[in-house]
Amino acid sequence: MPDVFADLVGQPEAVDTLRRAALAAAETVRAAAALRDGGTAEATPAGGDPSAGGDPAGGGDPALGAGSAMTHAWIFTGPPGSGRSVAARAFAAALQCLRGTGCGECAGCHTTLTGTNADVRFVVPEGLSIGVSEMRALVLRAASTPTGGRWQVLVIEDADRLTEAAGNALLKAIEEPPPRTVFLLCTPSTHPDDISVTIRSRCRLVALVQPPAEAVAAVLRDRDGIAPDVAAWAAAASQGHVGRARRLARDPDARKRREAVLAVPRRLTSVGACFDAASTLIEAAEAEAAAAVAEADTTERSALETALGAGGTGRGAAGAIRGAAGQLKDLERRQKSRATRAQRDALDRALVDLAGFYRDVLTVAMRAPVTPVHTDVATMTASAAGKWTAESTLRRLEAVLSCRTAIETNVKPRIAVEAMMLALWRG
Repeated sequence: MPDVFADLVGQPEAVDTLRRAALAAAETVRAAAALRDGGTAEATPAGGDPSAGGDPAGGGDPALGAGSAMTHAWIFTGPPGSGRSVAARAFAAALQCLRGTGCGECAGCHTTLTGTNADVRFVVPEGLSIGVSEMRALVLRAASTPTGGRWQVLVIEDADRLTEAAGNALLKAIEEPPPRTVFLLCTPSTHPDDISVTIRSRCRLVALVQPPAEAVAAVLRDRDGIAPDVAAWAAAASQGHVGRARRLARDPDARKRREAVLAVPRRLTSVGACFDAASTLIEAAEAEAAAAVAEADTTERSALETALGAGGTGRGAAGAIRGAAGQLKDLERRQKSRATRAQRDALDRALVDLAGFYRDVLTVAMRAPVTPVHTDVATMTASAAGKWTAESTLRRLEAVLSCRTAIETNVKPRIAVEAMMLALWRG
């Protein structure tokens, strides 16, 4: 039987928590409907569990109070690829499920998973941040009465990109939640750099873990029909990231980009080679990002020009196009921001692969009984472990992680990558 949580790989504890919350939410809806129809049902959710904690803010629907398995604000955290947005989307579908179980078959589940449910809004920032004006508009819309009689759900897939002002606007809504409105936030962690302490204190936390490689391989093998050996390799190489594992297994270009990244340590033979390697890595990320956003950019611009009267021959058509310059400029600004985000995401994937290589070298040098990430470059890993000391390998690994941190804090990617390459060469 289909299930909205089927794509959430290797997270049994999180799935159990969300199932109980969905059942409690369904009972809240049922009890409210009974009272509205003149019944006497108590508006206390089923599945209540005192150990699950109550509503941190104490607002919103009175049925979502202390001892309830359900509350109005949630934070999903976990490492990249753990399924933060998958969990939030699945939970949103379970809340809209007409059977209250997240069956995956009813109209509520189907429309939510496909993004067409009128009561569920997904915030997937294309740029580097989520602004206050966008957040205020979303909060205002989320405060309306659910058209389907269940819940208004606002899913913010990258809540760590909220600006300070946008975070404050969201905080006010979470502190004084409208009845039947649920906020689902996804962040890498609960560190203040990712989500404000005050927002965190008013939300229930669902901590996801990195799925084991065996679970990822099983999904690729059983659901996607990928050969067992390829699935096992891709699962290990992706370091538990289901989406990336699927790309590596299916996309030859993705495999070539990974191979180019893993060849970097061999290329660092001089200062000049370091700068060449940095340029190659940056240009590869730019090319990957450009390919990823090109189709969307073209479609958006064509749709906007058509809406503004492009190609029209009637009276005023030329004037309408001239007057649309501001809207076209705004579209170009948003597309540029999206391209920058895509470039940084592509570069980060490359850095994760590079960090995995140095991690493997360190584990070989220390003879640690752990499974390697990059099984297909075992010879190069063993050679590096024989030449480098464990201390120098650890410094190299730290250089890669420091580069990721620098880029996250808006250091120019080229500067950060060049500094990293020099540190890798020096050891």
